[in-house]
Amino acid sequence: MKLKVAIQGIKGSNHHQVAKDFFGDNIELLECSSFDAVVDNLLSGAADKGIMAIENSIAGSIIPNYNLVYHNNMHVIGEHYLNIHHNLMVLKGTTFDDIEEVHSHPMALLQCKEFFKAHSHIKLVESVDTAETAKRIKECQLTNIAAIAPKMAAELYGLDIIADNIQTIVNNSTRFIILKKQNKELPKEEIDKASLRFITDHKRGSLATVLNVMSDCNMNLTKIQSLPVIETPWKYAFFVDVTFDKYEQFAKAKSLLEIMAEDFRVLGEYKNALL
Repeated sequence: MKLKVAIQGIKGSNHHQVAKDFFGDNIELLECSSFDAVVDNLLSGAADKGIMAIENSIAGSIIPNYNLVYHNNMHVIGEHYLNIHHNLMVLKGTTFDDIEEVHSHPMALLQCKEFFKAHSHIKLVESVDTAETAKRIKECQLTNIAAIAPKMAAELYGLDIIADNIQTIVNNSTRFIILKKQNKELPKEEIDKASLRFITDHKRGSLATVLNVMSDCNMNLTKIQSLPVIETPWKYAFFVDVTFDKYEQFAKAKSLLEIMAEDFRVLGEYKNALL
């Protein structure tokens, strides 16, 4: 039986590439129009696992996704880093001079802005997904529109790449998290990273005290993101990623933070993908 994996976007997207890299080829993709739909498919049981972009090395955090994970009680069971390569692709036989418009996700267009400064006659048009435009070019036989999309999209939809790696900054990486309704996935001896969420009070040094506990337990803080607590004006929740050498270190810190921090929750325990 194939593993059912929900992704934001369609076949040929970066989320599809992550699904293939993380789970292999024996998967059934559930294409979703939004990150909310990815979560809905997990909650309903239609999908076994979900994949969600959470931060980019250039653009930073995808803020709404943190709350999506928290409010829907999702669990992070893994992570994957993908080097992003933006490629300009067209219908076979189309030349660069034929292109009047380039369609892609707003982030892809932004990250390739410098490339198009030398081609000011080309109109840049935002679309919902990188691979969606590639698919539409093939289906509608569009000869005046190009797409910015991953190499996989060109392979799937039979398009020609007429310019590769057109992103302004070469080192462009996105971190994706792997989601599931249940948290237990790995034995403790294989776990060396965790995602946490907590609230601190307004007393001076409250956050510093929490961070000191993490440091004292030999945990390395790799990410901290604050978000407003919608129900309580001027109160903030902190989303934190930590790495550690031994699970016992994390277990000790966890027991202390459960006492010290308000509304403390472990969002996931998993394997550090950068090791």
